[in-house]
Amino acid sequence: MSNVLQTTPHAPAAESPLLDIQHLRKYFGGSSHPVRAVDDVSFTIRQGETLGLVGESGSGKSTIGRLLTRLVDPTEGQMLYHGAGARQDLAALSQAQYRPLRSKIQIIFQDPYASLNPRMRIREVLAEALDTHGLAKGKARLPRIHELLQQVGLRPEHAERFPHEFSGGQRQRIGIARALAVEPTFIVADEPLSALDVSIQAQVVNLLGELKEQLGLTLLFISHDLDVVEYLCDRVVVLYLGRVMEIAPTEALYARPQHPYTRALLAAAPIPDPAQRRSIALLQGDLPSPSNPPSGCVFRTRCPMAEERCASADMQLREVKPDHFHACWKTALTPLSP
Repeated sequence: MSNVLQTTPHAPAAESPLLDIQHLRKYFGGSSHPVRAVDDVSFTIRQGETLGLVGESGSGKSTIGRLLTRLVDPTEGQMLYHGAGARQDLAALSQAQYRPLRSKIQIIFQDPYASLNPRMRIREVLAEALDTHGLAKGKARLPRIHELLQQVGLRPEHAERFPHEFSGGQRQRIGIARALAVEPTFIVADEPLSALDVSIQAQVVNLLGELKEQLGLTLLFISHDLDVVEYLCDRVVVLYLGRVMEIAPTEALYARPQHPYTRALLAAAPIPDPAQRRSIALLQGDLPSPSNPPSGCVFRTRCPMAEERCASADMQLREVKPDHFHACWKTALTPLSP
């Protein structure tokens, strides 16, 4: 497969929601000064779309991915799942009640080295997923394993190898095959490229795009790489300190970012031409402590547009253009020109 990104346009996603996340919170630690990893987050994931989740380290991206897959339990809020013929609140289910849905909601982990059991052959890794959900029994087992490996660009004979016999990119392909084994409809891809060499990242991105189209998947793509998010995703959610700053279609967000944090985040992306000057100054200072976030707008301590009233500003999302929301009162009053 080519090392360059394929230039296919974003496919229009269905408008019907697959997941409605409403006022989701996840606090860690004691009750006096908890770490507010995710703090009153709301957004929708539509059926058939690839939704990007971006923000600095510590913004709560991976925590949201783990909440949706119930690898950690939420503190408050709802995660309304509209699949499997009924609407269910994933946040309200016990682990036993959630287990039947695990075949529909899967995750691709960030670290392909730590996510595979080094003592198991790849055949056993994939068979474990099939056994858990009662799929491809008996004589159908091995052909299904070979089919999964071929689906992610590996060969059937790779089924007999151990994880240490593969490169990082190949291990991530195995992680993708394991997620696909149980025939999911929704996959959380938690920074699946960050542990890979740049030379093979494009291959994995193209693979995810191809599989999404072939299998009709819905993806939540969590990443620091803004170029990949622009290429792969239909819409983007921007997080800062556990809060949503902006939600918009990808093209609109990259062309006309409305929130000061989104502008600064995009401005911080590497510029290929060293002679080109940045149009926006880079942010100064560090992320505030999530155990003691600023009052009002949590971004105000680093925002170049901050005013005194931002300390008590309403952080609710506002629709400034069709399907384009942000949480800044100032730019809501004076939106950017197209």
